[in-house]
Amino acid sequence: MPQTPGVPHASPVLLAEKLSKAVRSGERSLTILKDLSLSVAQGESVAILGKSGAGKSTLLGLLAGLDTPSDGELSLFGHPLSRLDEDGRAALRAGRVGFVFQNFQLLPTLSALENVLLPLELSPRAGESQTARDWLERVGLGERIDHLPKQLSGGEQQRVAIARAFVADPELVFADEPTGNLDPDTGAQVIDLLFTLNREAGTTLILVTHDHALARRCDRCLRLAAGQLNAFDPAVEGGGDE
Repeated sequence: MPQTPGVPHASPVLLAEKLSKAVRSGERSLTILKDLSLSVAQGESVAILGKSGAGKSTLLGLLAGLDTPSDGELSLFGHPLSRLDEDGRAALRAGRVGFVFQNFQLLPTLSALENVLLPLELSPRAGESQTARDWLERVGLGERIDHLPKQLSGGEQQRVAIARAFVADPELVFADEPTGNLDPDTGAQVIDLLFTLNREAGTTLILVTHDHALARRCDRCLRLAAGQLNAFDPAVEGGGDE
């Protein structure tokens, strides 16, 4: 099997083999990803960099089982996703996968506490409101549990999103440009929090970003270009943002 340079060989949490994704654009077929392979080990943090339009968010959607590839095979926790329908993929993610998005993706009519409770409602731990309260305390929002998203700053909303991502003790967290909508100072605080919680929990982290400084905090960096992933060292190759 083709391996991405620097790929670990121990029991992968996620394994993509010759993954391709093409979409229709008018009369033409546009190839976004082509024969892409990736293996991510338990507890590893991996940054995926790439310029705008390189397909980073498309790749994250495929790796998380939110979208399906045009070709190739993807396994999550040892389960080939091609054998599961949409409900089956959702059931596999429940309680085991967390998400942090650029635009927070909080439900506007729910309080901070209710937003954090959502992943627990989808897992065997439904009703553990104290667990959600504890996580809001950990991210510094113990006094804001009853506030709606519109009553919170961008940084506070992302803290709620981080608490929501970790509340069910997931094995894997996907983060898609988690500081993209935040000012630099707030973004730095949010990232410190994300990496601290991830390290304490021993969670596997796949981070999609264009920020080289952020990527350097991960165990391994990969660049997505021309539909494929290649090992990338931002410290050697320099630069700030893609």
